[in-house]
Amino acid sequence: MSKQTETVIEWDDFAKVEMRIGTILFVENFKEAKNPAYKMVIDFGDFGIKKTSAQITQLYSVEELVGKQIVAVVNFPPKQIANMMSECLVLGGIEEDGVTLIKPDQKVENGTRVG
Repeated sequence: MSKQTETVIEWDDFAKVEMRIGTILFVENFKEAKNPAYKMVIDFGDFGIKKTSAQITQLYSVEELVGKQIVAVVNFPPKQIANMMSECLVLGGIEEDGVTLIKPDQKVENGTRVG
């Protein structure tokens, strides 16, 4: 038997979520965060450079993240996380052993819309 999703949304709801491809420019340990996380700076091309944090320390090192392209939601309002304002939400698959980043399998232009 398959699981049911928790919430059903309308197509117009999904269309409001702006997911874009960006390249990680900078990563450092986020010492002030409650849970282990990284601070990241991501280039979204014409949509700007945005800061965020991500709890991806279990599966990724700082060194391997720089230069990776990722998928993020870029149209949430800024959110205070510890001592920084997060400007986007990096997407990943959540499993018991950590979060696996969602990323394109080929290099694409920063700012490319995901849909």
